[in-house]
Amino acid sequence: MTKSVDTNRGMTEAPSHRNIDDAFHEAQKMVKLIQTPEAEVTDEERLWVATSTYQNFADHINKGFLEYRKSVTETNDFALTDWQGEGSILRDVMGREYIDMLGGFGLYSPGIRHPKIVAAAKAQLDRSPQYSQEMLDPLRAHLAKVIAKLTPGDIQYGFFANSGTEAVDGAMKLAKLYTGKSGFISTLRGFHGKSLGALSLLGKAVYRQPLLPLLSGVRHVPFGDADAVEQELRRAKEVGDGIAGVVVEPIQGEAGAIEPPDDYWPRLRRICDQYDVLLIADEVQTGFGRTGKIFGVDHWGVTPDIMCFGKALGGGVIAMSAFFSTAKIWKCMEPNPFMHTTTTGGNPVACAAALAQITVLLEEDLAGQAAEKGEYIKKKVLALQEKYPMILSGIQGRGLLLGMVFPSDEIGYQVASGLFSRGVLTAGTLNNAKTIRLEPALNIPYALIDKMLQRLEETFADLQTA
Repeated sequence: MTKSVDTNRGMTEAPSHRNIDDAFHEAQKMVKLIQTPEAEVTDEERLWVATSTYQNFADHINKGFLEYRKSVTETNDFALTDWQGEGSILRDVMGREYIDMLGGFGLYSPGIRHPKIVAAAKAQLDRSPQYSQEMLDPLRAHLAKVIAKLTPGDIQYGFFANSGTEAVDGAMKLAKLYTGKSGFISTLRGFHGKSLGALSLLGKAVYRQPLLPLLSGVRHVPFGDADAVEQELRRAKEVGDGIAGVVVEPIQGEAGAIEPPDDYWPRLRRICDQYDVLLIADEVQTGFGRTGKIFGVDHWGVTPDIMCFGKALGGGVIAMSAFFSTAKIWKCMEPNPFMHTTTTGGNPVACAAALAQITVLLEEDLAGQAAEKGEYIKKKVLALQEKYPMILSGIQGRGLLLGMVFPSDEIGYQVASGLFSRGVLTAGTLNNAKTIRLEPALNIPYALIDKMLQRLEETFADLQTA
């Protein structure tokens, strides 16, 4: 006879949070609040949201977020709570307004809740929110056709996903399938996402080191140094290591809006052709007008082999990403089209939002607006640098992917906190805490830009006299 084994013997039972009735009532409470017209939300309900959000983050999301965002999590004894927004104005649940100079890290290129994008998503939601997985879905196919016409060179085929890191992972798989090689070259301080594949490319130890070993065969070189890329490819060839692709951001975003030399991308194109390696452009943050061109690589007239998109693709309404390539490269996916799949990527609502986003991008010339307004902001901020040289070290970037650089992390934090207290939302970058980003909607009105600049000078003045 086999004896049963008590696997819990000697163990202290962990407290259980399970309560089905509570789960139902808590979900029902928030759903009812979501469905309540804004004008009918009571002060008591607003206070409940404001006070409970902080505790819910501490108990069920991550306490670390509260420390990281301490400049915006505690105001008047309760948390700042994302609640409502339109254009370049955000309102917390208590009705306080903020000029949005963060743009959701690039999500809100067309602004918050652009009416044309919201209308397209709502209309599709009323028709069909998802696809059957078996029948052919027209919106996904049509969106791919539109992007093929929007992208440079002979980019033609694409795959849609939900997040930028998924797009990068997919691009890596495509490069490996096509070339039969496994290695990649990426850049120091580059940011490509945090799933394990994209994380292997990411160029900062703090995110990589706790999870080592990651994918093997990834080499990192300084951004903007085409000679270093060529040297790594030469070494790899000499020792027989296969390199499938070189993965680079047109302008480094999370490193602090870092621009490369003007000959960098043209040289990368020539070097990759010489060594029979794919050139992969991570346009997740730079794409769809952000840098003053439709795509970042357009500044240098270069056509990559694979392009990755995300953030602004869904118009700030639906999560959306993609990677696209040429017919020649995509052919390796045709024998088994299920080599790379996703259940929800490219769903009809996301595709409707993306199609509307592209119409807004072109109708409103968002790229042109980004170029013009970016130069305006840089000129004004450089004037402030001359006035407050001990506080501001400079401003860098292109279009409306800008970074204000400060002498220290502490000063950068004080500026972000000072702006927040004056109703301006900004943040640092994930790879460079001394840089405060200016990444607003591309159609932000000049009147709001001028208000932000006035409040920025007030912040500098207070810090200088402190």
